[in-house]
Amino acid sequence: MLAVIGGSGFYTFFDSAGAVRTIDPDTPYGRPSAPITIGTIGEHEVAFLPRHGAGHRYSAHTVPYRANMWALRALGVRRVFAPCAVGSLRPGLRPGVIVVPDQLVDRTTGRADTYFDSGGVHASFADPYCPTLRTVLAGLPGVVDGGTMVVIQGPRFSTRAESQWFATAGFSLVNMTGYPEAVLARELELCYAAIALVTDVDAGVAVGDGVKAAEVFAGFGENVQLLKTLVRAAIGRVGGERTCTHCRHHAGVALPFELP
Repeated sequence: MLAVIGGSGFYTFFDSAGAVRTIDPDTPYGRPSAPITIGTIGEHEVAFLPRHGAGHRYSAHTVPYRANMWALRALGVRRVFAPCAVGSLRPGLRPGVIVVPDQLVDRTTGRADTYFDSGGVHASFADPYCPTLRTVLAGLPGVVDGGTMVVIQGPRFSTRAESQWFATAGFSLVNMTGYPEAVLARELELCYAAIALVTDVDAGVAVGDGVKAAEVFAGFGENVQLLKTLVRAAIGRVGGERTCTHCRHHAGVALPFELP
């Protein structure tokens, strides 16, 4: 099964024509952000989970990331597309551009970011995104392939100095939800790839009053249908069987518990 985790403004995915069922699971880490809807896209069964819950119930720093990823894995999901809203740290990446990042930098604090508090299990994370899913996404028309996404704690936006620091470091995008979602997917041996919609140019890059939440939501709303169309197209390009071995890193390692 595939999954789509919807970002800000991306709260529904299936149209009325699709056969959809809803599951409201519980996990050892609590309940996920929202009930999970399951339908079909082409030949694939697809689970959809809005990252922030209905009506944006959860801010980026309070999303129940461990429950979300565990619930998807327990349902049989093995491949995940993760749309998200991002700010641009590059003048050439304007609002409305869609980027498939290939690297991630974690600047969050205090988030529960592992299932393995014992047992000496260490996730391989040099390349945080599944190369197979990235290839699928990067082949879509108009998509920018590659870029480093720095994930900040939120809920506040960056200062100008922070934005300039990130840009000088060579980062392309700034976001609040890409971590720990990606590493939790890796710990659960899920193929995972982000697809990032640029909603604004960050404060240290553009002259003006700085980023405002209303502008981010408006920018996402203007382009969410395009993003949904691209995600559906990506699902249609995914093979029936998972062949990626990059994201399966626990072979030969004794885990402190069985994965769901």
